Amino acid sequence: MVRRELSVSSRLAGNYDWPGLTQVCQLTRTTKQAGKGTVEIVHAVTSLPREVADAALLLPFWRGHWGVETLHYFRDVHFGEYHCRVRDSSGGHVLACFRNAVLNLLRKNLVNNVIDALRQFTFHPASLLKLLRISKQ
Repeated sequence: MVRRELSVSSRLAGNYDWPGLTQVCQLTRTTKQAGKGTVEIVHAVTSLPREVADAALLLPFWRGHWGVETLHYFRDVHFGEYHCRVRDSSGGHVLACFRNAVLNLLRKNLVNNVIDALRQFTFHPASLLKLLRISKQ
């Protein structure tokens, strides 16, 4: 069981030279598993004003953020994105778009194991061409 409680405050907004700082957030995550309880407290800042996003609206945003982290994890682990030697910003952007396209193509074709699929395509390029409907073999 996990219980999440989010508190937000706009008191620090005018006190720091931090562009965009509108609210600070504190998430208290209480977990109980196998009879043991843990409490974790984490903090964040946001540029969203309270009128647009109070604590009740920010909590789903906070949890949804980890969906983006999953994408970054796949791109780094399976494509070695952090080790990429491209230093041109537009080149890096183009490669990131290609990586996203590949992941979306694999998801659309219900591929569960990305790394196995990438190995398959590396050693058997014809299977990639078949998936892309470029070749029928």
